[in-house]
Amino acid sequence: VDTNPKKIKELLERAIKKIYPSKKALEKLLKSGRRLRVYYGVDPTAPHLHLDHGTNLLILRRFQDLGHQVIFLIGDFTAQIGDPSGRLSPRVQLSEKEVLRNCKNYKKQAGKILDFQSKKNPAKVVYNSKWLKKMNLQKMLKLLSKMTHSRIIARDMFQRRIEQGKEIYLNEFIYPLLQGYDSVVLDVDVEVGGSDQIFNMLVGRDLMRIYRKKEKFVMAKELLAEPKTGKILMSKSEGRYIALDETPNQMYGKIMALPDEVIGKGLEHWTMVPFSQVKKIAQQLEKGKINPQDSKAFLAREVVKLYYGVKASEKAEEEFKRVFKEKKLPSKIPVFKTSKKEIEILDLLCQTGLSTSRSQAKRLILQGGVKINGKIKTNWKERIKVKKGMIVQVGKRKFIKISC
Repeated sequence: VDTNPKKIKELLERAIKKIYPSKKALEKLLKSGRRLRVYYGVDPTAPHLHLDHGTNLLILRRFQDLGHQVIFLIGDFTAQIGDPSGRLSPRVQLSEKEVLRNCKNYKKQAGKILDFQSKKNPAKVVYNSKWLKKMNLQKMLKLLSKMTHSRIIARDMFQRRIEQGKEIYLNEFIYPLLQGYDSVVLDVDVEVGGSDQIFNMLVGRDLMRIYRKKEKFVMAKELLAEPKTGKILMSKSEGRYIALDETPNQMYGKIMALPDEVIGKGLEHWTMVPFSQVKKIAQQLEKGKINPQDSKAFLAREVVKLYYGVKASEKAEEEFKRVFKEKKLPSKIPVFKTSKKEIEILDLLCQTGLSTSRSQAKRLILQGGVKINGKIKTNWKERIKVKKGMIVQVGKRKFIKISC
């Protein structure tokens, strides 16, 4: 195990908000040379991992590079229950089939950061259905006896629901215990997760003391928020995120659309740029010594490079300049084939995949976000005469070419 003080310092500080029981205690353990078991878990409530998941995976990768055993847990069982963390209403219940479909490519996406193929120290992937699905009623009751009603009900989102007269369901009470039990089964030394998961991770820490008679460290990653609205930047449940399997062009463009205020934190959380360089750029941005657009372009390049390589990063930047600075059409535009000679504009947007519903399509038109051959469309009732080579555009980044 590598005990390099500089690497350990970065591991304990980069993107980290809080360490339980303390940063000092974990630092001492890391410097002792003992090989640790570290895990990070994700519930597959959507088919894509996003940049915020990527931050946790980068933390795991730092552990892996130091020689520690890292585990990527896919919560295929807990996803069917629904994590109540931060929610004022219950999650929509997912079936086993939906969950398995969602996590089909999770290992591939996580493999862009973690090394599952290493001969010396491969990362492992596990599914918590392996043990939770087999749990009988006797074991479940024993697990439930380890937690009190008063501790669960004290959670902030439950208190807010009570104030608003909203229901709290029993499966939501059980969720933290099941997530915590993952730590027991895996017999881990460290759990990594977002700061919104602190309660659940600390329940796991309590269960480790009870079942394994040992300490479990909790590393809570800082959650990045939109500076003006305070909303979390990457949210699966709200459909607002940059996925790890976006195309390089989409990834680059979405990063360039982020507020300037997140550039420094983005470099810290989403890239492998040396931490000392990240701090220097953040300081220069704060003092107004460097151009935010140049720094954001650097951020976009580094993120795309991390997931797709240098060449893809350079091509994505060239394409961005072509479309957004030179106002030209993208070099490659998806083609939609149709035999229709005339079509309602709402149906056109839905059938081409530029909109997910007629109501969304109508809203996009009323907001001035739809163009056909460069002309803004404002009439959502319009019937469009289909012509070969016609370009349909939604927003700044979505284009479709019509083929008859």
